[in-house]
Amino acid sequence: MTRTGPSGRSAGVDPEALWAPAERPRRGRPPAHSRAAITTAAVALADAEGLAAVTMRAVAARIGAGTMSLYSYVPNKETLLELMIDHVSGDHRLPPEPSGDWHADLRQFAHEQRAIMRRHPWLPAALPARQTFGPNTLAALEYALAALAPAGLGGQAGLEIFSLLSNFVAGHVTHELAQEEAAGHSTREFHDAQARYLRSAAVAETYPLVAGALTAPDDAPGHDATFGRLLDRMINGLTASG
Repeated sequence: MTRTGPSGRSAGVDPEALWAPAERPRRGRPPAHSRAAITTAAVALADAEGLAAVTMRAVAARIGAGTMSLYSYVPNKETLLELMIDHVSGDHRLPPEPSGDWHADLRQFAHEQRAIMRRHPWLPAALPARQTFGPNTLAALEYALAALAPAGLGGQAGLEIFSLLSNFVAGHVTHELAQEEAAGHSTREFHDAQARYLRSAAVAETYPLVAGALTAPDDAPGHDATFGRLLDRMINGLTASG
């Protein structure tokens, strides 16, 4: 599953070996564990304790296996991360076919992505390290490209928009989670000082545009409303002539 270069060092994950159909089990004693069970345990660990907690030793302990025996199923953490990302990509709950309204379909797709990333907060940080697309990810990509078909965009543009949309969602969820964590750790004194500072900035003549933005009313506050507004701004700019 992992390619090795001339120096003997890892040259990345081999997608053909990683995603090839599982071989039929040989005669004799059945394997004690499965790659699917190992992946599920790794995802549960990352959900509970963060991506840094996912080590081969920790995952082995979760399934009651020896650390070295785990390598016969998953050769390294690099490969395990690929399996984890594709596993949670299977959480997408989308209609069998797009509706034909590509703006609406992309919005629905992005909201699904956001829901998955919030359920698995480690996912946005893991995506930049992804090296290959597994079957669940390919199914999501196929749906996104079908949703974009009425826009009249070519295949390469569709792939770029999929990447742009996914990166937008990942970045926004990362910001949301960081803000929620900061709010949970902040003291009341900090919030009061922040409010006083922003009020003073809003009346300062040095930054008139910033002052106007800070004092503008927010008709629909909250993470959900903010995400929806920003998503609409981005999707509305994805035109065939753009």
